[in-house]
Amino acid sequence: MFGDKKTRDMTKRDVWGRGPDDGSGKPVGVAEISKKRLHVKGAVGFAHSGDPTKADSQIYVTLAEKKTLDGRYAVIGKVISGMDVVSKLQVADVIKRITVK
Repeated sequence: MFGDKKTRDMTKRDVWGRGPDDGSGKPVGVAEISKKRLHVKGAVGFAHSGDPTKADSQIYVTLAEKKTLDGRYAVIGKVISGMDVVSKLQVADVIKRITVK
């Protein structure tokens, strides 16, 4: 998962993705959760803390199929190339560029 500004600080690792200031503060407002968009390997989705309409800047990529997320979180895309790079990412890595098509 990425998008929480606290993830820039390794000393705050225990609270990443938690709390009222864990995102941008600008919710998307609509969560298009669909049975057609499933959490297959490489799915990109919006994280949220209980209310899908409050999802904002936190995004995740599934490293394997995750059926437990289906129907609860909105899938907004899929990795179409570079999954080998995604699977090698470590906690301390810095993502400098992502291209969305």
